[in-house]
Amino acid sequence: MLEKAAKIKREYEKLTAELSDPQVIANNELFQKKTKQHSEYSEIVEIYDAFTALDHAIKDADHMMRTEQEKELVDMAKAEIEDLTPKLEKKREELRIILTPSDPNDKKNAIVEIRAGTGGDEAGLFAGDLYRMYVKYAENHKFTIETVTSSPTELGGFKEIIFFVNGKGAYGKLRYESGAHRVQRVPDTETSGRVHTSAATVYVLPEQEEKDFALNMSEVRIDVCRASGAGGQHVNRTESAVRAHHIPTGIEVYCQDGRSQIKNKEKALSILAARVKAKTEGDEKAITDNERRSQIGSGDRSEKIRTYNYPQNRVTDHRINLTSYNLESVMEGNIDEFIEKLSEENTKKLMEKSI
Repeated sequence: MLEKAAKIKREYEKLTAELSDPQVIANNELFQKKTKQHSEYSEIVEIYDAFTALDHAIKDADHMMRTEQEKELVDMAKAEIEDLTPKLEKKREELRIILTPSDPNDKKNAIVEIRAGTGGDEAGLFAGDLYRMYVKYAENHKFTIETVTSSPTELGGFKEIIFFVNGKGAYGKLRYESGAHRVQRVPDTETSGRVHTSAATVYVLPEQEEKDFALNMSEVRIDVCRASGAGGQHVNRTESAVRAHHIPTGIEVYCQDGRSQIKNKEKALSILAARVKAKTEGDEKAITDNERRSQIGSGDRSEKIRTYNYPQNRVTDHRINLTSYNLESVMEGNIDEFIEKLSEENTKKLMEKSI
C-alpha cells in the first residue's frame, strides 16, 4: 500500500512539472488530461505526505527515547509517541480507503426494479411499501424518481414497479439493496391475528451511458403498443408503450408510464442496456465465483438480505447481522445506517483483496 502511494507521489511530482511545460500547455487536450490526473492524485499525495511526516516524527521521538539520558526528555519523547501513534494509524486507514479500487458505476443513476414474490396480495402491498421507502430515501438525499413501468394491485400495492433514481451517486448508495426482502406481519385481511411471511425482490442496476455500453441495435426488436392500466383498461388510445427485446439473450423490457413513445423507447433501451451488461458481466464473474463471495452480497435477486418484522418492530440485515429496532423509521426511508455499514464492510473486503 505504501509503495503504491509513493509511486503515485512520484507521478504527481512529474505531472506538476509537466503542467508548466509550454508544449503541454499549448496542447489543450493533453493539458486537460494531465490536469485531471494531477487533481485525482492530489488528495492521495496530501494524505501520504501527512502519513510520512507523522511516521518520521514518531521515529525521531523513538530515537530520542532510546538515546537520551535525561528523564524529562525521555518522558517528552514517550508522550509524543503516544500522541502521534493514533494519528498515524488514522492516516494509514485513510490511505487504505482512498487506494481501494472504486467502482465507476457508483457515481451513476440507479435503475430499481421491485417485484412481489411469495405471499399473494400481502407481497404486493409489501412491494408498494418498499417502493415508498425508496422514494422517501431519494427525497432525503435530493435524488429524483422517474417511474418507467408499474403493475399496481387492487389493494394499492405493486406486482412490479421499475423506476430510475436520478442523482450523482444514486447507484453507489442503493446497490446493496439488491436481493430478496422478507416481511413478517399480520395482514389487514387476517381475522385470526396470525403473522404471515411474504417477500419481494429488489434488483438495482447502474444506468448505462452509450459511451460505456452500447447495444447493437441489429440485435434489438422494438414493438409499440397501447399502454394499459390495472384490469386491462387503456391508459390512452395512442400506441405509446414500448417493448424492447434483446434477441441474443431474450431479455425484454416494457415501458408504458411516459406519455411519449419516444420517451418510453429511450427509457426501455436504457434499462435493456443495463440488463444486458449486467448479464454479460454476471456470466463472466460466474467463471470466478469466489470474486462474488468476497464482496458483501452478490446482488443476486434470490439472496435473502433483509427481514422486516412488524410484531417485533425489528429490521435485520442478514449480510452484516445488523438489526434496527425502529421499523417505522426505516420504512420512512431512513436506511442510511444499513447502507453505510454495508459500504464499510464491502470496502474492507476490497482492501483485503487489493493489499
